[in-house]
Amino acid sequence: MRVELLTCAIGAELVGVNLADAIGDDGLFAEIRAALLKHRVLFLRDQEISRAEHVAFARRFGELEDHPVAGSDPDHPGLVRIYKNPDQPNDRYENAWHADATWREAPQFGAVLRCVECPPVGGDTMWANMALAYENLPDYVKTQIADLRARHSIEASFGAAMPIERRLALKVQYPDAEHPVVRTHPETGEKVLFVNGFTTHFTNYHTPERVRFGQDANPGAGDLLRYLVSQAYIPEYQVRWRWRPNSMAIWDNRSTQHYAVMDYPPCHRKMERAGIVGDKPY
Repeated sequence: MRVELLTCAIGAELVGVNLADAIGDDGLFAEIRAALLKHRVLFLRDQEISRAEHVAFARRFGELEDHPVAGSDPDHPGLVRIYKNPDQPNDRYENAWHADATWREAPQFGAVLRCVECPPVGGDTMWANMALAYENLPDYVKTQIADLRARHSIEASFGAAMPIERRLALKVQYPDAEHPVVRTHPETGEKVLFVNGFTTHFTNYHTPERVRFGQDANPGAGDLLRYLVSQAYIPEYQVRWRWRPNSMAIWDNRSTQHYAVMDYPPCHRKMERAGIVGDKPY
């Protein structure tokens, strides 16, 4: 296996490896997992693997989970089908910077994504290194956010376009989760900026240290949250991947965000993602 860096900040392509071989090869899987922790997102080309092999490889990292809104392959639970077609012009859930399922109490560990069909050009995906985003924050901002916590909501994202009864039922099933604004990566010990497109507001901003008068709370908290979310937009923290059929990506959801560029209508784009159960951020 050869590891080829794609940027200075994040991302590497694995060359000369078939992910199906790593299902039963402990040494090869250990190499891939170590590369994932180091580079945060890994890319591979020409992976002629079946759905069963896709799921089996992803399960080496942990149990898989379905998505309450996106459909899964009926024969392979945990393999979410992200199928876009010209009949879905208003389907815009992907093209925002986010980490998957931070609206859960235990957001995903990561995911293994395979391209089934893609347009001849367009439909790329970008990832951002959120550990580097935290590291490069000004010291005064790090001090300001050290103890902050924030809410993440599926109701305000996937549920927003639903009829009110369905939206409220979704929130009952998945209440807004509260996470630290700065999480600690459970394996590397790194500090990671952990707010994204699912984050709605801070829950403990309104304290005497931050708010002189109650009037300060909304603009102060809102401006700070927008500033923090915008750190993923910085190109120096990013990698961009052009898809081809049977290309794959594996990413660490705990230290990255990603953005699926929706610049390809009226083409089809079919992706299949195995999302891996994670742990509660601290």
